Amino acid sequence: MALETPSTSQPNLTHKQMIEHVISLFRDTMPFNQLLGLTFVTQGEGDDTQIALHLPWQASLTGNPMQKILHGGVTATMLDTIGGLVAIVETIKQTRTHDLADLQARLLTMGTVDMRVDYLRPGRGEAFIATASIIRKGNRLVVCRMELHNEKGDHIAFGTGTYMLG
Repeated sequence: MALETPSTSQPNLTHKQMIEHVISLFRDTMPFNQLLGLTFVTQGEGDDTQIALHLPWQASLTGNPMQKILHGGVTATMLDTIGGLVAIVETIKQTRTHDLADLQARLLTMGTVDMRVDYLRPGRGEAFIATASIIRKGNRLVVCRMELHNEKGDHIAFGTGTYMLG
């Protein structure tokens, strides 16, 4: 996960606007996320903002045609995407600055350092939901735990990711 940010003329934003900006980068400027059909769902306000990724089942995302299950790479992508997004959002929540230029400069050097995925069961379902939570946040690194469930709540996979904050 590495980000390029378009320039903007808005120097100062609220935390909510900064979070919305980052979500739009993940949603609108990452072609692979668009190709998969990821939907970014937010709930709550301010420090209580929670983000999830939703993905409806698509035959084109099949990993094993005999079993008709979600491709493991799609699973890993969803976990990495939500982990990186939550790491950035947590950084925004804890920052005192509302300077978009500062955020964009930091986004250029943010990325995934390490990630592990544990596949718990075949990815069967009509929809998939990825969520993440912070395990530890330091000055330069954030460690997240990510989970993928289907619409019935079956736990399909979990991951641990380390993300550089820039």
